[in-house]
Amino acid sequence: MDFELSARAEQWRGRLQSFFDSEVLPRHRAWLEHTATSHETPPFMRDLQQKAKAAGLWNLGLPELAVDEPGTRLSNLEYAPSAEIMGRLFWASEVFNCQAPDVPNMIALQNCASAEQKARWLRPLLEAETRSAFGMTEPDVASSDATNIATTITRDRDDYIINGRKWFITGAAHPRCSFLIVLGVTNADADRTRRHSCVIVPMDAPGVHLVRRLRWMGCEDHTAPIGELTFDKVRIPRENLLGEEGEGFKVAQVRLGPARIHHCMRSIGLCELLIELMMVRAAERSAFGRTVIQYDTIQRWIAESRVELEQARLLAYRCAWRLDQSGHHGASSSTKNWRDVSLIKVAVPAMLQRIADRAMQVFGAMGGSDDTPIHQALAWGRLLRIGDGPDEVHLRQIFRMEAMPAWSIKDSPYLAARPA
Repeated sequence: MDFELSARAEQWRGRLQSFFDSEVLPRHRAWLEHTATSHETPPFMRDLQQKAKAAGLWNLGLPELAVDEPGTRLSNLEYAPSAEIMGRLFWASEVFNCQAPDVPNMIALQNCASAEQKARWLRPLLEAETRSAFGMTEPDVASSDATNIATTITRDRDDYIINGRKWFITGAAHPRCSFLIVLGVTNADADRTRRHSCVIVPMDAPGVHLVRRLRWMGCEDHTAPIGELTFDKVRIPRENLLGEEGEGFKVAQVRLGPARIHHCMRSIGLCELLIELMMVRAAERSAFGRTVIQYDTIQRWIAESRVELEQARLLAYRCAWRLDQSGHHGASSSTKNWRDVSLIKVAVPAMLQRIADRAMQVFGAMGGSDDTPIHQALAWGRLLRIGDGPDEVHLRQIFRMEAMPAWSIKDSPYLAARPA
């Protein structure tokens, strides 16, 4: 097996790293200052996006771009090391139009939308002219079982009428969010996996109400602020149906596979930063007559973090490679693909939590302040263990894919024979 990145992936990683170092990282303190007092996008973001687009560093996470659509057409595996670089700052992916939930929504539109829908909804996302969200999770049901989703999408002649409530909808509270892809029940009498459909809902449609912005463990997502929404007799035309009626979960799975992979890729980059921060902090602090980095406990924490990070990276790269082999449509039908997606979805957030916890211990009180990204990293890891399917759901899926050996304990050739 060849574990080296391709020359193309290395080239794009080098180009993005250079741009990140020269254009993005120097703006980080200004970004922190701006977001401390404002919910608006920092004024320099548009300038950075234009520079990134001019440099060809645009829509890197979309391997299925059409010829006339702007972007690099990197494969998932080629994109992985670039996503790691973006993950070092919570806001960096927006510079390159690679932020969630817009990239997964673009993938859903690429795979499931009509030509007219692509022109109206996909093209503005590709150009960063708007923002979007995906409305799935609900406060009144256990959304870990997606078949529980209760928002109704009722046909009324040439329209659909939507009623329901959604919350923890990433990006819904962004001031530039212009539409959502909403999952709801179109046929309550159908099979439990065929009751739901996805529709495109403009944010300014009468009856769509942003109830509030939501925080997670006291942290604000400034790139894609989280919202709670109500839909009160929202009327939309039937041509806003995404895919076919009853295919809501199919549409959702097309976007969820790459969404989970991208989250994991960025988390790996964030963990690289946390290890660097631990190294520097421990080398600069002294306690009880020697630098903190000289203590065995600190050295073990850093070494364990490196072991866990390298394992997670290999697992994520294999998952990206397999997704490249099947495409985003094929991911939902491939056992290997979904096993790998579940594996990284469990492994990477747990790793992020552990490494962030160690970093916080090394930093002491400073690690829990807004002076460092450590407490946000800890919160982000904890959120990822729930979002896009909680650990328990993915572990259940992994178990179900585990093959039962053909032999019994009594007849196993690996065990000693028992007396009659």
